[in-house]
This record gives sequence, structure tokens and C-alpha cells, in this order.
Amino acid sequence: MTDLFSLPIVVALASQPQAGQPSIWVQLFPFVLMLGVFYILVLLPMRRRQKKIQEFQNALQVGDKVITTSGIYGQVTNLSDSSVQIQIADKVKIEVAKASVGGYQGQDPVVKDSGGL
Repeated sequence: MTDLFSLPIVVALASQPQAGQPSIWVQLFPFVLMLGVFYILVLLPMRRRQKKIQEFQNALQVGDKVITTSGIYGQVTNLSDSSVQIQIADKVKIEVAKASVGGYQGQDPVVKDSGGL
């Protein structure tokens, strides 16, 4: 335990600037470097993938044979801004969110599976 009389001396010594201390830019460089690597390895590919998905969903047309992310195969019969009507059998049509359309039938999915629960 510190003595109350020596406390002001300890505080005074701790508040004095050190002569060999590096500048603030040298201290911040590792953090800036980590942010740059994070952007290149994580955020940039995520933006590219999201742009590809958005372009696919905007290019959907009536008559396209698609598969949803839940595995339902069907043919697009009607489009709106946020939803798609899909015919899955004779006289059976369902309406799903446009974001749930994963790709075209017989091709690799545009929307990748998120890994499951």
C-alpha cells in the first residue's frame, strides 16, 4: 500500500513525458494496417457478392426457371418490386420475397447457403 505522502511524487513522475516515446503516428500504424487488411479480406468481397446478388435479382424475368434458397423449384409468373410469384405445379402458384430466389435451375446458385443453423 502506498503512503499518502509519496502519492504526489508518484503522480508527478507518471505525468512527465518520456524522452524515448514514439510519436502517435507510429503507435496508430498497426491499427490502420489491421483496418486495411480487414477491408480487403472481408468487406470488399462481401460488397462484390452483394452487388452480384442484386444484379441477379434485378435481372429476373417472367418465364425464368428458378430455385429458391429453401429449395423450391418453379417458374417465374409475376414480378413486383419486392416479391416474385412462382408457379411450382399446375395451378399452384406461390409468392415469395425476391431475396429468397437463389439462382436459376441447373446453374450454380447466386445466393450461397449461409451454413445452416
